Amino acid sequence: MNPLHQLDETSRRDFLSTTAQSAFGVTLGGASASWFSSAEAAEAIAQSKGKAKNVIYLYMAGGMTHIDTFDPKPQAPSEIRGPIKSISTNVDGIQLGEHLQRTAKHADKMAIIRSMNSTQGAHAQGNYHIHTSYTQRASITHPSLGSWANKLDPQRLKGTLPPFVTVHSGNAHPGAGFFDPQVAPLPIGDAEKGLQNSQRRRNLSEAAFNRQIALRTQLDEGFNAKFRKGQRSIRAYDEMFHSALALMKSKDLEAFDLSQESPDTLAAYGSAKFSKGVLLARRLVEHGVRFVEVQFSGFDWHADAFTKANEMLPVLDQAYAALLSDLEQRGLLESTLIVIATEFGRTPQIDQDSGRNHFPKAFSFALAGAGIKGGSVYGETDDTASNVISEKTSAADFNATIAAAMGLPHDQVLYSPNKRPFKMGGKTGKPITEILA
Repeated sequence: MNPLHQLDETSRRDFLSTTAQSAFGVTLGGASASWFSSAEAAEAIAQSKGKAKNVIYLYMAGGMTHIDTFDPKPQAPSEIRGPIKSISTNVDGIQLGEHLQRTAKHADKMAIIRSMNSTQGAHAQGNYHIHTSYTQRASITHPSLGSWANKLDPQRLKGTLPPFVTVHSGNAHPGAGFFDPQVAPLPIGDAEKGLQNSQRRRNLSEAAFNRQIALRTQLDEGFNAKFRKGQRSIRAYDEMFHSALALMKSKDLEAFDLSQESPDTLAAYGSAKFSKGVLLARRLVEHGVRFVEVQFSGFDWHADAFTKANEMLPVLDQAYAALLSDLEQRGLLESTLIVIATEFGRTPQIDQDSGRNHFPKAFSFALAGAGIKGGSVYGETDDTASNVISEKTSAADFNATIAAAMGLPHDQVLYSPNKRPFKMGGKTGKPITEILA
């Protein structure tokens, strides 16, 4: 068989090219660093002791309702509170929406931020703002949190597994922005299928495969000699290609294989697509991946909101509670930060279609695990969850808090290719020291 034809065999080609090119859907550019670390940042990092070695970031895409989940208002009029009741938790004074029954048993591990506020009321802009701390611009793509975490701590870039993985996130994720492809996320489209096309074809021996790779290298020699030294993107592609090869041969591929989990564990997380993603996230951090984001789509409830709540919120509840229990049993909760975030909240006022609309004025996030003071609530909304009345918190503040929990300086400056300064905590983000343990 023609070795060039064999080299183009679909499954291997797709894996290698997708893994290598996944980093190139972003703006490439340099980023030299200077330290602007303030006393405030140092104090926040010291307070959290940098306990969060890994992060599992659960993103509720579409704008999850806060009044039906983390900020219930049982005394509000029925046209505000709707049919979803409030329930008590294992922490006195903290209530949640009734669909979060399992989560309620873990409130002692959680810090709930009920004072999130944003100016971005559209999905794309809100999603981008929460992930990057910056407003979306046509001229630049800012890095997301996972890329920031690995850029600020390059010691975690060793090994065959990627340091940042996204699960079910689609194409709207900002990825590495202007950072190097080295810290871009590896996207997993289906958690149950894992990392597809990552194994040699069965009828192809390792020796034959290695000959094909050697042939590729030989064919590329002239091109690389001419362009590799001066073209940063070409060097990066080559590095990513060889990283993909190393991963193909590594036992670390087992991290992506959910079939290795016991029936009891699979049942504990649930059978939904999101549930599988959360379990995959646990496997990945267990194998040393620093930042894993899992997206749960479908929270844009403009109509029939409470039917959708009955369908989706129990899925979140089961998977999230199982994750907390599982991490605790495995001794990983003390080193793993778990985040629940979304682009904005939903209107407290129920509309004529029994729905809730976009609402960036007030919404809720949650943190749990490493570096976080459990059993706490930060900030407050008014009696109808319509306005933040204390401790207004921006996306930049929230992201700065994640940085502090990870032991990273949220105000370290890195420069984009056009020499503009940016920080993980945005222009003005300040860590919420009150919830750092």
